[in-house]
Amino acid sequence: MARQAGANGETTARVIRQESLKLFARHGYDAVSMRQIASAVGVQASALYQYFPTKQQILVTLMKEHMEELLAAYALEWQDGETPRAALTRFARFHIRHHISRADAVFISYMELRALEPEGFAAVEALRKLYENELKSILAKGAEAGDFRLEEPHVAAMAILAMLTGVNTWYRTGGRLSREKIEDIYEDMVLKSVI
Repeated sequence: MARQAGANGETTARVIRQESLKLFARHGYDAVSMRQIASAVGVQASALYQYFPTKQQILVTLMKEHMEELLAAYALEWQDGETPRAALTRFARFHIRHHISRADAVFISYMELRALEPEGFAAVEALRKLYENELKSILAKGAEAGDFRLEEPHVAAMAILAMLTGVNTWYRTGGRLSREKIEDIYEDMVLKSVI
């Protein structure tokens, strides 16, 4: 996608992020060069450095934006006074619905953690823990109330998140099952894992 004449800096930065996301998801972070990103954006490689001094900064920005968007969307779904079962159902359905249409961002957020340098990893991991803690809290409350049978909310949360996020490895729009049906199936599996 070439940069359009007269495009402003904010537009260019957005296009850099979009094209980087596609390239990192398709080829892997380590295999993509700043020159490839510049070519996809339609600018000289030297122009990229005005927006992102390093490729690492692009990756950190993409991962942080994904997590911040996830947390903001989840906050909008919050329901006060829910039973643990209702909260777990809502969490599972939200996670599937939110992630299923963001395959590239989800792939990078999980598969490219290894590429992060310590400072970037700490920032991204802090955001990930905020989201994980939402699920852990639901599971802990359900266990305390006797609604859920589980010994370790942390282990259960990690297993549930891995299962839910795994939908992006196989689901394709236009397949035999609708997104709503996928939500139904995953909701049922999540509930059966703790009841």
